[in-house]
Amino acid sequence: MTTTGGRFHRIYSVVVFIVLASLDNVAVGLVPPLYGSIADSYDVAQGLIGTVTATSFLVSAVASVAWAYYGDRGNRKPLLMIGTLLWAAGMTGSAVAGTYLLFFVSQIAAAVGLGAVSSVGFSVVSDLIKPKRRGLVMSLWGLSQGVGTFLGTLLGGVLGAADWRRPFLVLSVVGVVATVAYFFTYDIRRGQSDPELAGAIAEGHEYDYRISLKSLPAITQRRTNVWLVLQGLPAQIAFGSLVWLPVLFRERAIDQGYSASTAVVVGSVFATLFQLGGALSILGGLLGDKLQRRTLRGRALVASVGILAAVPLYLVLFFLPFRIDVPADAGTGAVFAAALASVVTEPTVGLTLLVAIVALAFTSANSPNWFALIADINPPEYRGTVYSLGNLTNGVGRAAGNGLIPVAFAVLASKYPSPLNYSIGLAAFQLFFIPTGIMYWLASRTSPRDIRGLHQLLEKRAQETARTPTNDAPDHTHH
Repeated sequence: MTTTGGRFHRIYSVVVFIVLASLDNVAVGLVPPLYGSIADSYDVAQGLIGTVTATSFLVSAVASVAWAYYGDRGNRKPLLMIGTLLWAAGMTGSAVAGTYLLFFVSQIAAAVGLGAVSSVGFSVVSDLIKPKRRGLVMSLWGLSQGVGTFLGTLLGGVLGAADWRRPFLVLSVVGVVATVAYFFTYDIRRGQSDPELAGAIAEGHEYDYRISLKSLPAITQRRTNVWLVLQGLPAQIAFGSLVWLPVLFRERAIDQGYSASTAVVVGSVFATLFQLGGALSILGGLLGDKLQRRTLRGRALVASVGILAAVPLYLVLFFLPFRIDVPADAGTGAVFAAALASVVTEPTVGLTLLVAIVALAFTSANSPNWFALIADINPPEYRGTVYSLGNLTNGVGRAAGNGLIPVAFAVLASKYPSPLNYSIGLAAFQLFFIPTGIMYWLASRTSPRDIRGLHQLLEKRAQETARTPTNDAPDHTHH
């Protein structure tokens, strides 16, 4: 395995991890566009295929905690390679499964493997990146995951149009290639990017500290960890509701007299356009890096202000008058082109798009600063585990949001006509961002103490590490 670690090798390694973080999200995004085709081929209700996706999310989140814990205790590269091969095998199984039960089992196997890619991968990337660049690189890491979900949806819809099994086979081959790419990544040493430890590690000493079950109280005693893990619950309820944006715009098109088939295209085009603001998470990461150099509250404040500033924009977005002007009952291509052109020709569409992009840019400042803060306040051997605990909370929030919002729409429909019931429902769910913003503000109060505490702890450990001639330190945790 490669250990050279020159500049090119480190860049290659970062690129591999960022690309592979997107691949596991391609796998997640692949199934939803194919619900109908898969259900028909197994002669089961579409809801049962939806159950596979929901179960996969949960299994992946729970598995990532176990993967992360063992990754924080031992050698991470083999775990990442095993995890990638496992999800590739799950994709192959999904492609060839002759029964619904085998498809279900294959998808769960893939979900277990995906848990390793996210949590252990995060731990490795946090060791590759120096603190001052964490916001930027973590924004690319987070952005790649969003791009992956988008590509998965596209791949499922395009490659799976004639044969739903084809995209699963393609992705399983990509998974094997990814495992080979992993093999040539730099064997990053734990703690190597932390300035306090860099000197001792460069001299050939090993950072021997590993997580154990006794470490859990030390994780919660870093008060910022509590806020970083808990904020995901309300945040993901709000983010989860945004998957209904295509439905809101579809209903608006129907309300303006368009047919259902035209309305579906309109809804998809506008919802995709409005998600473009997520790409501006890079600005949130850069701003977090910049402000963090001025004050140790910087990253958490950027996330807090971004989340809270977005709420009124979302409320405006869902109620803005919005005139759709596309050719009725034309082909998909013509409707698609007209919807894009209306951004320029229709002032209401242009204004709505602008509000949506700014709102998403504000909320997406959350992601890179969350990643970076986990690395900023935790010693190297805790990072994967804390990330995976946050991921688990996110999964619960996402599941709750996806489950609650259809009920809210149905209840509102008894009082308000469509699309007003969708506007009111979506607006109400954005209020869940308020507790998230408050928790980030509380994290900005506790993070300076936790960051200074980590700095002192790592300096002390660097001295101990430099005095240790061999890797014979016991399994110990300090807090």
